[in-house]
Amino acid sequence: MQRHMNVRLVLAFTGLLLSTAAQAQGDNPYGVGSLWAQSDAVAKGVLAILALMSAGSWYVIATKLLEQARLGRQAKQAAREFWSAGTVRAGAEQLPERSAFRFIAQAGLQAAHKHRGVHTRVDFNDWIDLALHRAAERVQRRLSAGLSLLATVGSTSPFVGLFGTVWGIYHALTAIGAAGQASIDKVAGPVGEALIMTAIGLAVAVPAVLGYNWLLRRNAAAMDEVRDFAGELHAVLLGGEELPAHEAADATAAAAGQLQPA
Repeated sequence: MQRHMNVRLVLAFTGLLLSTAAQAQGDNPYGVGSLWAQSDAVAKGVLAILALMSAGSWYVIATKLLEQARLGRQAKQAAREFWSAGTVRAGAEQLPERSAFRFIAQAGLQAAHKHRGVHTRVDFNDWIDLALHRAAERVQRRLSAGLSLLATVGSTSPFVGLFGTVWGIYHALTAIGAAGQASIDKVAGPVGEALIMTAIGLAVAVPAVLGYNWLLRRNAAAMDEVRDFAGELHAVLLGGEELPAHEAADATAAAAGQLQPA
């Protein structure tokens, strides 16, 4: 539901920008409206692709900002409620169902209880570290999902707009040649109109590139909170409090053995 609302907001915002630009042009015979009315299917397809790229970029930026803000709230809640609980399991149950920190805590608990059979060939410390590392990596992949779209739009939209410009100039020059008229008004208008494609491509690329770099920096800060939580949870699980009695004794002995000098 929230994603559908974000899509509608982005589309409404894009439509508002286009309508404002059309009103600002007034009776100008050369502009986006004239370009759309006089262009062929290829040029219209280029404009449609650029519009979809722009809408997709703003959708990713908006959703990722909301997701990062939600992860920040989850980090504060975990720091406030998780560590004050008596056990890891009780602390995990106090966190929201979709909390990334609850997911990591449950992954650590499951790994601790699965350390039996063939898994005992792996050192308990390394086994827990592997499980928490995997959980943190899954959180990072989920947080980074969609950023590749911003990178793609930022790198390709200028070339898409340039293709539209070349295509428009080609058709403008062939039309001028067929008419046999080369006055300044016959050349400057269609050529300048075709250059709008390049401007639109750049206007689509700049927010995508800036948003990509900004979201990457915010992701790094958010993942620091996640990794710190996983590291502290790792130390707690080595105490063996969440294991059955015989496994807790083995885990504690293994952890103590690792602390002894070789």
